[in-house]
Amino acid sequence: MITFILKRLGSGVVTLLAVSILVFSLLYVSSGSIARNILGDQATPEQLAVKEAELGLDQPVITRYFSWLTGALQGDLGASWFTSEPVANALATRIPVTMTMVSVAMILIALIATLIGVAAAVKRGWVDRVVQVGAIIGDSVPGFVIGIILVTILAIQMGLFPATSTISPGVGADAWVLSLTLPVIALLINGVTGGAQQIRSAVIKQLERDYVRTLRSRGIGEREVLFKHVLRSAAPAGLTVLSLQLIGMLGGVVIIEQIFALPGMGPLAVAATSQSDQPVVMGVVMYTVAVVIVVNLIVDLLNGWLNPKVRAS
Repeated sequence: MITFILKRLGSGVVTLLAVSILVFSLLYVSSGSIARNILGDQATPEQLAVKEAELGLDQPVITRYFSWLTGALQGDLGASWFTSEPVANALATRIPVTMTMVSVAMILIALIATLIGVAAAVKRGWVDRVVQVGAIIGDSVPGFVIGIILVTILAIQMGLFPATSTISPGVGADAWVLSLTLPVIALLINGVTGGAQQIRSAVIKQLERDYVRTLRSRGIGEREVLFKHVLRSAAPAGLTVLSLQLIGMLGGVVIIEQIFALPGMGPLAVAATSQSDQPVVMGVVMYTVAVVIVVNLIVDLLNGWLNPKVRAS
């Protein structure tokens, strides 16, 4: 297992390096005149030259990349070209908001989707049909549409929640709860419907296996067969689906945070991308890729713990 972890960590480092090279190259090609964007149209050529030298834009792209990489390995992601705020500080103030929202949503999705999926697989009938119809509706309605509906009805019309975030440094837990409830619900609706459908399919597949009939023929109770054997065997498929949902959610929160004016990673990423703020964009991308790598590693370890065949391989 230790060898497996080391191999995955090694592949994760290679992935981070490859992504950093690709993103840095794309930003270099598409950045345009950064100095003029910062100083404005009235800047003189001399002022532009000074600003480019200050930002290191007068150096070859390879030199600039290795300068950034050296700083990143030492924990220095640079500073924003437009606000001069250190990238590490910008990420540190916004990551808690995004990760709190995503973590709460994923925990609730895992619990609710598992309960609904298992109920649909075992009960069948109308419960199964409702889950399948819900999955179709959930997949067809984007999360940002659900977010707009929620903020319009529950926040603006009924006044039950704030229409925009009240999260700021030093606020209490009640502000976090009120500000994150509607965004979490918006993420929850899409995630539960799709997750329940996949878990339902995985459980049904296991219920049709020969080992289930053998266990039943030995007089083992249906509850023990389901919770001790079927769910354990279906868990790897469910974990894979949930991990893919989490990865997709990291991209989806960009729009959700914009709708609810949350001070998370979404607005930061949008602003940095529109301005071609290279240090901030690199920081956001590296953080996101690192989260994806860690999630995949955790899922692989859980699958290995649940399935001896995976450990053997």
